[in-house]
Amino acid sequence: MKLMVYVMNDVRHLDPFLHRLKESGIKGATILDSSGMGRKLAENDDLGFDLFGSLRSFLDNPRAASKLILMALEDEQVDVVAKIIDGVAGDLSKPNSGIFFTVPIEFIKGYKK
Repeated sequence: MKLMVYVMNDVRHLDPFLHRLKESGIKGATILDSSGMGRKLAENDDLGFDLFGSLRSFLDNPRAASKLILMALEDEQVDVVAKIIDGVAGDLSKPNSGIFFTVPIEFIKGYKK
């Protein structure tokens, strides 16, 4: 069993992602609002801490927020979710596209198949 962690940088992908999960019979995602380190630094820079950082954030137009999606998955579901992410979000190797990874779950209680 794996814990899937997916940082979705383009929140417009959320509904299509959830619908594709449902169509695949995968359920039980926890969705949290999140923001990255770059965004927080840009906010601090806007207070006058770093003029160049402020200029950079203005030019780069950083996104306001992202979604952190957590899911407990059976091992065989990981590839299914990875394909859904690729289909919805595209190539995650591109800048500002998001990140997806899994970590082993050593113990779980309350998990429902």
